[in-house]
This record gives sequence, C-alpha cells and structure tokens, in this order.
Amino acid sequence: MDTDRPEVRAWDAFVDALGAAGRRLAADTEGLDEAERADGFRALVRALHNRFARFEVDRELPELLPFNGWRQKFFMDNPDFRYWVADVRPDRRYRITGNRGSAVYVSITAYAGSGTAGAEAVARLDGDRMEFGESGDFTVAVGGDRPDRGDWLPLPEKTTAVWVRFFHEDAAAGGESRCAIERAGSAGPVPPPIDPGRFQHHLHGLARTVSFVPDAFAAAAADDRARPNEIRHWAEMTGGAAFTEPGIHYLRGGWELGPGEALVLEGDAVPCRYWNVLLYSRFLNSLDHRHRPVSRTGATATLSGGRYRFVLAAEDPGPAAGDWLDTEGRPFGIVVLRWLHPERTPDPPSTRLCRVADLRSRT
Repeated sequence: MDTDRPEVRAWDAFVDALGAAGRRLAADTEGLDEAERADGFRALVRALHNRFARFEVDRELPELLPFNGWRQKFFMDNPDFRYWVADVRPDRRYRITGNRGSAVYVSITAYAGSGTAGAEAVARLDGDRMEFGESGDFTVAVGGDRPDRGDWLPLPEKTTAVWVRFFHEDAAAGGESRCAIERAGSAGPVPPPIDPGRFQHHLHGLARTVSFVPDAFAAAAADDRARPNEIRHWAEMTGGAAFTEPGIHYLRGGWELGPGEALVLEGDAVPCRYWNVLLYSRFLNSLDHRHRPVSRTGATATLSGGRYRFVLAAEDPGPAAGDWLDTEGRPFGIVVLRWLHPERTPDPPSTRLCRVADLRSRT
C-alpha cells in the first residue's frame, strides 16, 4: 500500500497528533486524583466533538450550528448563553431568521480570522437595534448592500464566520431561542463532491487543534494556580477577542480549597444589561450545570443592598451564608464573572477563605 499518498499523510498526522495529545495530557494530569484525570480526557473528547461538528462546512449553503453544548464544551463555554455558529463567505448574501424566546439580549456578530488567537469581531448587530415581532421573531439580511428596510449585518472583507448569541437569565425557565441561516440571491457554481486538497488541509488543521488543546489546558490556568483565591480583570478577553462578545467585561480567578473549606466572593452588582458568574474546571469546561448550582445570573443571584455574595464550596453552607456555587469537591477550579455593557468598570470582588462549618454556625 502506498502510504505516501496525501490523504494518508493527512490522516496519519491527525492520528499521531491525537496520540501525542493523550500522552501530554497523561503527563500533565499525573499528580491529580482519578476523577480529575478522567475529566481531562473527557474535556479532550468534548473538544474533538466540537471540532468534528464543524469539520465539514459549506459557505455557499451555511448552517447555524449549536456551539458548546454540554457534550461539546470547548474553552470556556457558558450554559447561560445559547451560541449558534455559521461559516460564511464575505462576498455572498444570506438571511438569518429566528426567535429570541426568553433571551433578554441577542447579538449577531461577524468575525474575521480563524483560531481563538486570530479571531476579530468586524461587524455586529444587537437586539437593541433589531426589530422583533410580537412573538419574538426576527429576520436579518446578512452581507451585500444595505437593504432599504429591515435589519442588516454587513460582512466586511475577510469575514469567516457569524455567531448568534442569546443571553438567558434563567436558561432552565423555558422559552428556548432558535435561529437559522439561508442563502439569499443567486447560487454560486456547483462545488465538486469532494475537494481532496481542501479535505487534507482540514485534516491537518484538526491535527493542529488536537495538539493545541493540552497546551491550552496547561497554560490557561497558570495565572489562576499561581495566584489562587483572588479575582482579577481578564483584560485579554476584550473587544471580541477569541470569538467573545465585544461588549462584555470579564473578571476571573481560581479557587484552591481543602476539604471543608469555602471561598466567599463579595462585591457590587454594577448596573448593566446582563451579568453572570460561572465555575469551570482546570480544563476550561463549565461544571455540571445540568445537575448542580454552578452559575448565577443577575436574575437568579440574591442581592443585599446592591451587593452579591457567592460561596464556592463542595457542600451547601445554607442560604443565609450566600448563594452557593458547587465546586463538585474539586480542589482547584476557575471562576469567571461576565458583565455586559456595565455602567462602570466592575471592581473585582473581595475574597475570603473560611470553613463551611463556620459559615453554617453564623447563620
């Protein structure tokens, strides 16, 4: 068998990268307990699932695909949002339709570049400038010239993708949001059934992503491990960097807790369009939001005098201690606070390490 064929080389590069990623992850997690070691490999599988879902794209007939579902977590997912992503061409015209459901904020953003490091927001439209029907329906023209009427999102040169985001204050309350994209205008030429060169290029790209994931796990939490139990401004995530929402101000830190310990966060709830707090593993996956209280929003947090108090712990300290966020018993993890269009820059919350038993005894 001729193993020097380009498609074989591309496949072998992917398989080799997968094996190398597993070995790197095994070395990096060697000192962790069995559950977290398994969780690291689960995070790698989820990242692969995410990438596989978008491996084959058709920019002539794009699809808005759900992104970062609970089986497809890839680098700081947010279960309080609903994400949909489509790969597009800047020289084509499309139409996005949908319904906001119970979302309190909607945004549609065009990005140029590829990869989290090279992405840049180049155009956006948000719900404040969109027209919604009585039931929450919307239609947006995408690309081409601005229409005489209706909502429009331009596609500047080098645009590669469009993201639709729905912000939910209580994602479990129902009123599911939805969206779809379709081509507008004349069709382009019929593509070949398969472009071998393009397929090989994408396989090599998948290999690069697989190789990058363990490095990202190790590097992303380095600052949090070096300075545990404090919260800082996350300046790297501004202006739509790494496919983020451009209008969000981020605060971030890590917890480091022993058995029976809790980390209390207290701060001002700055007036804004939307905010939430969410816990992540060291592998940049949100914790088990399907079964545990691992996030709060401005609508579900308990405020006193305009201030919040969150208790990060493995066990519930009781409602009087503050809003409990379940760390799942992980000795280390990451906490992120997001503030959409804040009236002023939010200050990082104060942090206090204490015993869960002491919190209970004071309430």
